[in-house]
Amino acid sequence: MAGPVSPSQDRRPVTAAELLRQLTGRRPAGRDAALLAAQLAHAQRLGNMGWAQWDLRTGEALWSDHVYVIFGRDPGAGPAALADLARYLEPGDEAVLEELLRAVADQAAPAHAELRIRRDGELRNLRMVLEPLPEPDGPAGVHGVIQDITGRRRAERIMSEQRARAAEDRTVMLTLREAILPAHAALELPGARVAVRYVPAEQAANLGGDWFEAAALPDGRALLAIGDVSGHGLPAIAHMAQLRHALLGLAMTGRPADRLLAWLNELVVHRLPETTATAVIGHLDPRTRVFAWARAGHLAPILIRDGAARQLAPPCGLLLGVAGDQPYDLAATPLRPGDVLLLFTDGLVERRAQDLDEGLDAALRAARGLPPRDLDAALDRLLEGIGGPNPEDDACLLAVGILG
Repeated sequence: MAGPVSPSQDRRPVTAAELLRQLTGRRPAGRDAALLAAQLAHAQRLGNMGWAQWDLRTGEALWSDHVYVIFGRDPGAGPAALADLARYLEPGDEAVLEELLRAVADQAAPAHAELRIRRDGELRNLRMVLEPLPEPDGPAGVHGVIQDITGRRRAERIMSEQRARAAEDRTVMLTLREAILPAHAALELPGARVAVRYVPAEQAANLGGDWFEAAALPDGRALLAIGDVSGHGLPAIAHMAQLRHALLGLAMTGRPADRLLAWLNELVVHRLPETTATAVIGHLDPRTRVFAWARAGHLAPILIRDGAARQLAPPCGLLLGVAGDQPYDLAATPLRPGDVLLLFTDGLVERRAQDLDEGLDAALRAARGLPPRDLDAALDRLLEGIGGPNPEDDACLLAVGILG
């Protein structure tokens, strides 16, 4: 774009009223002028922006007061000529300004670009929008809006860094969880087929302390357990690991599920302060096919039999960690060949858009007809049937199929 490079001869900062007259061709008077001046000045401060105009024939320039603030220029020096703006730019951005000016001249239409300047030693980001002031023989001048968007860009960088850290934290937590507790598993127990699934929440911060266990014991019974430690993130995962490993050790005593829960409760009360947890623990005897189980504030398992699904009546038992020396009741559920027992954590059925009863109903419908053998694929179909993984909470599922 051709144009004079000499600075303007008018070295006065432009008042809001004068700027309006230059841009619109009319000057408000009296009280209206004062009110308009105050409103324009307020708008400039709030938006951290200002207005400028350059006459390409005379070299005269007009700057609103906030443009001086943006560039850190002394108002007594008057506005800078259009060509002199390059002196404020960071090295490499001169070409961006040239391209912007060329776009305005060639297209005779508004154009914008983002530029960097250094003010008082600090790098600032500016957005400049230029619009030609047309005349029959070509642009007579350029009108511009200049906004300091440093705060916006800084916020975007912070958000990007936070997202990157969140993604890294999620990877660490998922890796740790996978080392402690595989997300998928399918194993054979005496007289039963077992499949488990851990489904992590989509949000890294909501990864919690859900856990499961399925193991053959020396006396021939199978230990089946599932639970959920309060809280999220690494602390919940650490507490989950402690609780699960403690259960494996205690289970070697051969004591019934209610006694195991009482011991775990003492562990949470005395060793994991400010923590609570829920759990279902049971023993499956392959000879009698009886599931002897107890629970601590946890949702009762679902029994699938002959194509129908129902939730078992829960024995009494408070959350782990609420109070020491509390009793837990023991229940016995006879199972038959072809039955499927589904243990799960609340992330399966509790969702923001529905209450617990609706979630349980959906799980019961999806669980109907679960086969006792092909359980691994069946759990995938069950999750799909309830709407997929819970975005706000992780979930564990443990399905036990009784073989004939």
